[in-house]
Amino acid sequence: MGQQVAHVEVVGKDADALRGFFGEMFGWKFSEPMGPTDYSVLEDQEGVGGGVGAGPEGYPGHVTFYVQVADVGAALEKAESLAGTRMMGPDEVPGVGIVIGLFSDPEGHVIGLMSPQAS
Repeated sequence: MGQQVAHVEVVGKDADALRGFFGEMFGWKFSEPMGPTDYSVLEDQEGVGGGVGAGPEGYPGHVTFYVQVADVGAALEKAESLAGTRMMGPDEVPGVGIVIGLFSDPEGHVIGLMSPQAS
């Protein structure tokens, strides 16, 4: 089996409205918003984790899936060797215990990577 999708996020113009929509649509419950992006993660979920947040003023938003990997830096290097483009990372997420990165595939689709933070 290949590496698994571990997290999905929706970032848009109004995080409160997005949380309300997905809460009503799917019965999802979210953590308290945190940080400058008003980001919340899914609570009490089975399956893939997820989150909702707000982008900066004028940002149109995005939906990204994150693949669990052993080493975000190595995976970003592999993406680059396969004609992908590193967009971000590897970056530690403070207080969460994970490392994330983003790359775009050869057609420009954005894919996230995540791994546990090294102890």
